Amino acid sequence: MEGLLIRSVAAVALSAAIAARAYKRLSLDLSGAILGFLVMAIHIAAGYRFGALLLVFFFTSSKLTKIGQEKKRLLGEDFKEGGQRNWVQVLANSAIATVLVVVVSAMTRGHGMCLDTKKSDVVTALIGGIIGHYACCNGDTWSSEIGILSKAQPLLVTNFKIVRRGTNGAVTLDGLLAAAAAGFVVGLSYVITALLTAECASDVTWRQLLVIPIATAAGLLGSLIDSFLGATLQYSGYCNVRKKVVSKRGPTVSRISGMSILDNNAVNAVSVLLTTVLTAFACLYIF
Repeated sequence: MEGLLIRSVAAVALSAAIAARAYKRLSLDLSGAILGFLVMAIHIAAGYRFGALLLVFFFTSSKLTKIGQEKKRLLGEDFKEGGQRNWVQVLANSAIATVLVVVVSAMTRGHGMCLDTKKSDVVTALIGGIIGHYACCNGDTWSSEIGILSKAQPLLVTNFKIVRRGTNGAVTLDGLLAAAAAGFVVGLSYVITALLTAECASDVTWRQLLVIPIATAAGLLGSLIDSFLGATLQYSGYCNVRKKVVSKRGPTVSRISGMSILDNNAVNAVSVLLTTVLTAFACLYIF
C-alpha cells in the first residue's frame, strides 16, 4: 500500500512536469495537456511499466512529428507547428489503454504481475492488450511521420497503385519498417521496466522477452490495419486550390480513394481497438 502511495505521488508530479513541458513546446494544446496529465498520472500510478509504454510512445512520436516540418507543412491538410495534439487525439490514442490499466491495477491491487496464464488468464490478456495498444499507436505514428518523408512513391494499400503523398491508406517500405521499429521500441521498454518492477517467478522471467517480437508484429499489424481503414472508410481527395490531399469533399476536390465514413481519429481508435484485442489473444496463447 505504501508503494502504491509513493508511486501515485510520483505519478502526479512527473505527469504535471511532462504535460507542462509538452504544452510549452507545442506538442500538446491546452486541452491535450490537461487530459494528457490525467492519462499519464493514471498509467504511472497503475504501474511503472505502463507509464513507460505511454511515455515512450509520447516522446518518440512527438520527436518524429517535428522532423521535416517544412515538407509536412506543404503536404499535411491539418499541419500544426510542433504537431500540437488536442484532447480528442489524446483520447483516441489512450482511452482503451487507460481503462485496461485501471482494471489491471484493481485486479492486482497495484502489484506488478508478469505475463503468465498460470497465474491469471485475464491479467495476462489485459496486459497483452495494453502492449498491443501502444505498439499500434507508436507504429502508426512512426509510419506516418517517416513514410511521408520517404523518397519512395507511396502505394495505396488496397490495390498497390501509386498515389499522392498524404493519401490516407498509402504505404511505403520506409513507413512499414518504421512501424515495426516503433513496436520493437515499445516491447523493449516494457520488458526492461517489467523485469525491474514486476513480480515474476524465475521460470517465467525470461519468457517476458517474447514481448519484443510480439510488440514488433503489433506495431506493423496496427499500421497496416490503420492504412486499410484509411484507404477504404476515410475519404481522400486532391484539392486543386490548396495543392494538397484533403479529407473532405468539395467543388475543387478530385477523389483519390475511400468513403466519408470515418475521420482520422476514428480510424486510429478502431485500429487501436483491433490491435489491442488481437495482441491480447496472442499473449493468452503464447504465455
